[in-house]
Amino acid sequence: MFDYSLDFHHLNFRENPELYRVGKGEQGVLLVEPYKSEILPYWRFKTPEIARESSEKIYQIFLTYLEQDDFVGADMARKFLQMGYTRARRYANHKSGRKYKTNPQKETSKEAQIQARKSILPNEVDPVKAESAGIFKEKWIQAKTNEKYLQLLAKHKQMYEG
Repeated sequence: MFDYSLDFHHLNFRENPELYRVGKGEQGVLLVEPYKSEILPYWRFKTPEIARESSEKIYQIFLTYLEQDDFVGADMARKFLQMGYTRARRYANHKSGRKYKTNPQKETSKEAQIQARKSILPNEVDPVKAESAGIFKEKWIQAKTNEKYLQLLAKHKQMYEG
């Protein structure tokens, strides 16, 4: 499970990989330094051309981290590829990028959160964003199934997540 209690403003995960937890999906993608600052400038998905350039650059960063046996960096690059897919997909389905009429996270009671999650806005399919999502999905799949990545993932979990 990803540990949100850490002092992310003062942590360097390249120097402290033992503190990194993979978590689920994209957890921590915008918190883990120095990787966030190294990858975020390249993360774009507005058009298929931009998404292709972005996903290829991030995938190259992913491969560089693997060459350096830097699992945390590789996992962060994988998360950015995944986030490229999920965010582009969200905008493909909802022009505003908002899925719900109200924000479930801003609701205080469990009941209100459940009701907010039921208030899904209708889909307005944007084929350009859908194509961008597909481009990121391809690179994300390549990353998460990469043999060396899977080896480093298993090693990291064995060493630090027991």
